[in-house]
Amino acid sequence: QVQLVESGGGLVQAGGSLRLACAAPKSIFSIYNMGWYYQAPGKQRELVAEVTVGGSTYYGDSVKGRFTISRDKVKNTIYLQMNSLKPEDTAVYYCYAERRLSPDTYDDYWGKGTLVTVSS
Repeated sequence: QVQLVESGGGLVQAGGSLRLACAAPKSIFSIYNMGWYYQAPGKQRELVAEVTVGGSTYYGDSVKGRFTISRDKVKNTIYLQMNSLKPEDTAVYYCYAERRLSPDTYDDYWGKGTLVTVSS
């Protein structure tokens, strides 16, 4: 069973920084796009950021300019550097890995989530 192992969540004051990490098996890391979603209490899951196998990056509008996603091919790990954190960034952050198998089908894996709490 594929496991995505997340780390780095915690409590931080507004304006502070945190870095999340997500480690994947090499067989997944090398061919799957990876990224993060977050889900705040009572809200739907939203895309935070994605980094493709080729290194292209995409960000949700609410985090552009504050968060940076990156890939480490040696450690088979992606990172999410979160700066200038706001209370509204408080959520459970889920790491995912995704690969398109056909125009209408995807194969994906998810981590268990890590809680980020930003105090005002």
